Amino acid sequence: MNKLFLKILFIFSLLINQTIAQENIMILKLKDGDVKIELFPDVAPNHVNRIKELANSGKYDNVVFHRVIDGFMAQTGDVQFGKSDSNNFDLNRAGMGGSDLPDLKQEFSSLPHDRGTLSMARSSDPNSANSQFFICFKPAPFLDRQYTVFGKVIEGMEFVDKIKRGDENNNGSVSDPDKIVSFKSL
Repeated sequence: MNKLFLKILFIFSLLINQTIAQENIMILKLKDGDVKIELFPDVAPNHVNRIKELANSGKYDNVVFHRVIDGFMAQTGDVQFGKSDSNNFDLNRAGMGGSDLPDLKQEFSSLPHDRGTLSMARSSDPNSANSQFFICFKPAPFLDRQYTVFGKVIEGMEFVDKIKRGDENNNGSVSDPDKIVSFKSL
C-alpha cells in the first residue's frame, strides 16, 4: 500500500512539474517557422505576466518587427501602432506606442543579453517598459543590467535570423516589415 501511494505521488509530482514548466513556454509563429521561447518568471515575474497577458489575448498577433538591426536585435511589440491589421496601424509611429496597461517597473537581473535573449524595450526611464520587446541576434553585454531580460529562445532561432533587416542608416527602421503571425502559451 505504501509503495503504491509513493508511486502515485511520484507520478503526480512529475505531472505537476511538467505543467508548471509548460506554462512558461511560448510559441512565437513567424513567416518562416515556429520559435519556442522559455520565460523566466523567477527573474522577471511582472514582465512575464505582461507578456503572457498580451500574447494570450492576441494583442501581439500581426504586430510588425519595426526595428531590426543586423548583428544586434529585432524589436517588436508595439500593439498600439504596430499591429498591421488594426485601424491604428501606422508604420511611421510603430515603436512609439505600447498597450493600454500601465508601464512596468524594471526587473533588472544578472542574466546576460546573449544570442536568443528576449528583453523589454523601454525609453530612457528604466520604469517605462510596456509591451515592446526585442530578441538579440548576438550577445549584447552593454545592455546587461539595464534592460529587463524575461525569456530566451530555446528552439527556432534560425527563423528569428530570417526576420527582414532594417535600414542601417535609419536606426534599423524596416520599410516592409515582417510580423508576428501569432504568439501564445504552449
